[in-house]
Amino acid sequence: MRQVVLDTETTGLEVEQHHRIIEIGCVEIFNRRLTGRSFHQYLNPEREIDEGAVQVHGLTRERLASEPTFSHVHASLLEFIRDAELIIHNAPFDVAFLDAELKRIEAEHRVADLCRVLDTLSLARQMHPGQRNNLDALCKRYSVDNSHREYHGALLDARILAEVYLAMTGGQGSLVLSAESDTARSGIRQAAPLRSLSDIRVVVIDANENETAAHEHILALLDKSSSGQTVWRRL
Repeated sequence: MRQVVLDTETTGLEVEQHHRIIEIGCVEIFNRRLTGRSFHQYLNPEREIDEGAVQVHGLTRERLASEPTFSHVHASLLEFIRDAELIIHNAPFDVAFLDAELKRIEAEHRVADLCRVLDTLSLARQMHPGQRNNLDALCKRYSVDNSHREYHGALLDARILAEVYLAMTGGQGSLVLSAESDTARSGIRQAAPLRSLSDIRVVVIDANENETAAHEHILALLDKSSSGQTVWRRL
């Protein structure tokens, strides 16, 4: 499956006040592996940038004056993300800004026309209710190095989010059985006749390459967070 991790930086927080995108960063994942392909572009917003935003990403209007506008790069961006699953932290924010830019140039499509979207903030809140789930907190929780993140940057944050997402989703999913299912299974066990061990055929299903790599990745994270004190390594 092809996925694209996407992040943007903007002139301010309110798309309704006509704030604009000033940086877009994307990295590609295919079958849970980073491919090395990316899309990165600074943009001239053609408007002032809020001082609070400058303090976050360090980008000024003067720095961006010679960059292209969104209308000049949108075709390349849409080609990169088309038919992929977009992975975005706080997706409604970025998607709203992207859709506003597309509407401004009277583009034919909106993001939902081209891609599925996965919001990792919503995913993190489901996995870790009541905890901080911003990108820095997730980096700490999943032992992803973000020490080089002096300012927010779209491409840098997309790369960090890609590592966080792979760590968040690399574990084995839990199996939840309903009470009705438990009762039914119990009845089957009671009704089934006892068999000898020689009658039982054990089926072994080996993990595939992607599952093995994901498993080793999680073990490495646990090793790192426990300073090498995990029981299975000592055994």
